[in-house]
Amino acid sequence: MTDPTLGSADAELLAEPRLVVEPGAAARVSAVAAPVLQGMGYRLVRIKISAEAGCTVQVMAERPDGTMQIEDCEAISRALSPVLDIADPIDRAYRLEISSPGIDRPLVRRSDFERYAGYLVKIEMAVAHQGRKRFRGTLKGVEGSAIRLLRDDTKTDEDVDVILMMEDIAEARLVLTDDLIAESMRRGKAAERELKRSLGLEPPPAPHAQSHRAKPQKKPVPKNTKRHRLAAESVRRGEIDPDGGD
Repeated sequence: MTDPTLGSADAELLAEPRLVVEPGAAARVSAVAAPVLQGMGYRLVRIKISAEAGCTVQVMAERPDGTMQIEDCEAISRALSPVLDIADPIDRAYRLEISSPGIDRPLVRRSDFERYAGYLVKIEMAVAHQGRKRFRGTLKGVEGSAIRLLRDDTKTDEDVDVILMMEDIAEARLVLTDDLIAESMRRGKAAERELKRSLGLEPPPAPHAQSHRAKPQKKPVPKNTKRHRLAAESVRRGEIDPDGGD
């Protein structure tokens, strides 16, 4: 079992409830899995039950910061398998699969909709809005208990700018775009650097003082040129220095 180090912000994210949840058998698995994951320092993202390989129960999870490594999946599998065996929420044999949310991830919490404002999403409503259940467009952010969506799938006389209640959403997912891939790579590299630094595998960033190089000093003016020697000789003889004065 892992023990991720949590700051106050991460602890708050860890306790944040999901607004988009599963029905039926997946809800029963969720009721068992969510407390186990939270106790380990992870957040449940989604439970999906499919007919793959007879029956597969997919548990999608993440750390509060959105990262997830292979070691995390292995740790969750070891901890969750015996608990599910005892609780027995599925009435048939199944294969347990632990996975990360992926780039085109589901959005299930308020913080998800806030974090990915500006990106393209697909939304399916449990309760129809203006006679429609499926929407696609750019997520413009959260307003109270609803999200604002700038649609790109409108037909004649349909509103481009819509407000959708989060509690009425059945499924929301990011759409894979170049911008989303670039952002995912940026976050992945940042997380990798931070992990290496915490393990002592990469030196810390240079101190601020070293980020500004000292300006090179001016080359000192020569003090023993022919001119200086002639002037010194004139002074010694009591003569007037031809280069001195006006």
